[in-house]
Amino acid sequence: MPKMKTNKAAARRFKITGTGKVMRTQSGTRHINEWMSPSAKRNLRGFASVNEDVKEHVLSMFPYRKYLR
Repeated sequence: MPKMKTNKAAARRFKITGTGKVMRTQSGTRHINEWMSPSAKRNLRGFASVNEDVKEHVLSMFPYRKYLR
């Protein structure tokens, strides 16, 4: 059997935490930010957790993840 491949597009977009949560980056930070207040831009920094509805779909793209949930 050949090795299973991780979906590289998903690997760039999502991170899996040690407890098995799937994290994503906040949207709305790429362009057209001139109108945004600095506090609004600050609030979009960092990561947010993925909705439970799509969590299983995202995890299916990571065949070698540590936690199989």
